[in-house]
Amino acid sequence: MRKMVSAVVAFALAGAPVLANDSEAELAAGGLVLKKTYDIEMKSEDLSISAERVRVKYQFLNSSSQDISTVIAFPLPDITVEQDANMAVPSAGTDNFLDFSTSVDGKPVKMTLEQKVFARGVDQTLLIRALQLPRSPLVAGEALDRLDPKAKEELINLGLAETQDIDVGKGMERHLAPLWTLKTTYYWTQTFPAKTVLNVEHKYTPSVGGSVGTTIGLPSIDPETLSYYKTRYCTDASFIAAARAKNNAFTEEWISYVLTTGANWAKPIGTFTLTVDKGAPLNLLSFCGEGVEKIGPTKFQITKSDYTPATDLHILILKPQERD
Repeated sequence: MRKMVSAVVAFALAGAPVLANDSEAELAAGGLVLKKTYDIEMKSEDLSISAERVRVKYQFLNSSSQDISTVIAFPLPDITVEQDANMAVPSAGTDNFLDFSTSVDGKPVKMTLEQKVFARGVDQTLLIRALQLPRSPLVAGEALDRLDPKAKEELINLGLAETQDIDVGKGMERHLAPLWTLKTTYYWTQTFPAKTVLNVEHKYTPSVGGSVGTTIGLPSIDPETLSYYKTRYCTDASFIAAARAKNNAFTEEWISYVLTTGANWAKPIGTFTLTVDKGAPLNLLSFCGEGVEKIGPTKFQITKSDYTPATDLHILILKPQERD
């Protein structure tokens, strides 16, 4: 049974509460990905997560008698603009919007960037490039407005864009809004020497969603919302009581991490360590996990042996609201 971190020691949201204008949804990233292999073992994974940084240290062992070269990938979260929804993207105007980097045995790795644009399940990257549009839909609005009428009509017919009436302070104006999805992947070819342990580390800035307020500690919270928090973050009665004791004066932060890619190696992860930092002693923290230990004023840790992750990780942090 999953157990939550105790509140007193003190993130694609189907079924989630509807996002308000003062909220931003988190984007779930995760770890390294490669095709299923039966010769490369993940001896250890040391995962550290905070609202400022995600850092993962791996030790891989090629247990075979020959060197193995294979492609390793790191997929960034898909980017799609949704009407009436906000997304938390640390560096929206850049290709590397999570500031991802990686090293092998302490040396930086030169990676290849692949970005593709999809609409209605069709790859439309070449068209977006031909029209000299930004690939990220988050920063494409002004460039779309500059297109000629024929190009605009083509984008609309292909499901890449739609017209929207928007008031930006000058009354209602008609603009072209992007509908496409940007898929971004960093990848490189890695050689795993025979009978040798390889140390790989990557880090990035997480997409941290959140809201300026919370309903968790309110007596009037509806059962559906309460069930959502309990299922996603394993919030329990003590966590809710701690929020209520502070008169519910909190903001929410949400962090999601894709753990299930860790099942692609030859064996279960030899030693898995997860460290979550809630940021400040007065913050409240909840996530699903067993055997959680407090290792510092703001840090909590789980250690597992022969671990095969079956679910992804979702973290909830409640931060006291700043008072004037």
